[in-house]
Amino acid sequence: MAGQSAHRKPRSLIERAADHYDFRSALRGNAGDTVEPMPSAFEPIPAIEQPLPPFTPDIVPVPAPVVPLPTSFVPQVDAWSGIRHPIDREKLAQVGIIVPDSEATETSEEFRIVKRRILSAAFEEGHPKDRGNLVLVNSAHPNEGKTWCAINLAMSLAAEQDMDVLLVDGDFAKPGVCERLGLPEGTGFMDALVDPYLPIEQAVLRTDIPSLSVLPTGRHVTNDTEFVASERTRQVLDRLVAGHPRRIVILDSPPALAASVASELARHVGQTVLVVRADRTTEAALRDAVNLISACPNIRLLLNGVKFSSSGRQFGTYYGKTAS
Repeated sequence: MAGQSAHRKPRSLIERAADHYDFRSALRGNAGDTVEPMPSAFEPIPAIEQPLPPFTPDIVPVPAPVVPLPTSFVPQVDAWSGIRHPIDREKLAQVGIIVPDSEATETSEEFRIVKRRILSAAFEEGHPKDRGNLVLVNSAHPNEGKTWCAINLAMSLAAEQDMDVLLVDGDFAKPGVCERLGLPEGTGFMDALVDPYLPIEQAVLRTDIPSLSVLPTGRHVTNDTEFVASERTRQVLDRLVAGHPRRIVILDSPPALAASVASELARHVGQTVLVVRADRTTEAALRDAVNLISACPNIRLLLNGVKFSSSGRQFGTYYGKTAS
């Protein structure tokens, strides 16, 4: 026995462990309490009773950039800029228009009376009333003297000591104001109606008469009535007088019975001077013209071309100059 034990092979660790543990039972699923589980080194994560709300990043809306609307509708137009254009005084005298700083004539005296009526209806205690500082000069038919009267009225008003006068040529089909005054044509009234980005004050021509400026007709368009009928016209005219309580605008318009523009311009003014040519304008034409411009609340008649005065008016002669 001793010899046999001396030559016995040494037992492996597994064999020796089998003497203490029943591996066969463990392999059959009956390990049970035989093998203790290895303790975990980590604590279990506690269960969350209420789930956290989903994460939503704060989104701050970025407003779209505000692009200002094109408009000349700033509260007021400052004093006109640009060079002063000389008025052709010799041409004025040739066609019987009042020459600034000249001696009194029959024409200048007559328009002194006319302008007093206009000023009375235009201003109240030094301030404009009912758009009365916007005055339309009109006639029933062509060649009745409306442009001649518009220029003379503007010249007479410009002689006032505290008045600022703007003469606007609104006869888009047949402009004549600039030609009679010897002024250049260019950008004008219609351009401001067509192009909302055009500052209207840039189109005004200053003259060498400090208180008188002129606005030409501007470009020629085929749908002038439609442009004048728009709200843009009222806005442009309001811009021309805003902030200037002693500014008066005289608009020379087409004849009422010859172009529909006249009736649309009448909607935007507070006064209309309807020129009636003596021995030429018929009563029917006069009634029709008044009806067409009836949107204007104050219409006055101006009799032009009178050669005989039943009352014996002789304006001009009193100042030492024979009436022409």
